[in-house]
Amino acid sequence: MRYFGLIGKPLVHSFSQRYFTQKFQEESIDAAYGLYELDKIEDLKQLCQQKSFSGLNVTIPYKQSVLPYLSEFDETARAVGAVNVIKFVRRSGEVVLKGYNSDVIGFHDSLVPLLRPYHKRALVFGTGGASKAVEYVLSRLGIEVQLVSRQAKDSVLSYEQITPEVLQSYQLLVNATPLGTFPHVDTCVDIPYQNITNKHLLYDLVYNPQETLFLRHGKERGAQVMNGYAMLRGQAEAAWEIWNKQE
Repeated sequence: MRYFGLIGKPLVHSFSQRYFTQKFQEESIDAAYGLYELDKIEDLKQLCQQKSFSGLNVTIPYKQSVLPYLSEFDETARAVGAVNVIKFVRRSGEVVLKGYNSDVIGFHDSLVPLLRPYHKRALVFGTGGASKAVEYVLSRLGIEVQLVSRQAKDSVLSYEQITPEVLQSYQLLVNATPLGTFPHVDTCVDIPYQNITNKHLLYDLVYNPQETLFLRHGKERGAQVMNGYAMLRGQAEAAWEIWNKQE
């Protein structure tokens, strides 16, 4: 049997275990997928000693802090600076942990069909590991990116700086924070939603609930909206391909 799993904290909202368990059953794959909630990333080493993994997914808050525990990276993960897939490569009697980023694939493939010619500038809310993949994809698509966080620093704006004028000049809004995730469904990024128009596209990486407060605010004002479910499926399928690709 092959062993896979997800590391992060918290994991109560996880889609991955359901997705892969169903996949293994339907395709008669001799494998198991577990949830491994780590209090700190340092616990990864002990976890890897307890079970002979073939692959792991990585979620909040460890997509960046996991990097020092990996020996190799593919080009995309290195460029993004965040990892959400670990492949356990057995080579010459040793186990090498190699990092990948399939969030890039999931986000790109789910976003591109929604883009219009006027989606030239994007506000990305959040500066964690998920936002790294978003920023990477948008930059490669030629879309200007402005990061937004709770505190302004360097080239990052604070939420207080998102004025109606700023919002009008950025037609693509991406929530890469956990705000709005079940059970905290009454939370969302603090921006002047009253200035959203039908030219705006709101993309929320959160997938549970299906319609977050962030998306609801956009929908009420005629904006195009998209939750993170398609991205999630896309990154999961890409992870499976990575784990099964011959090195």
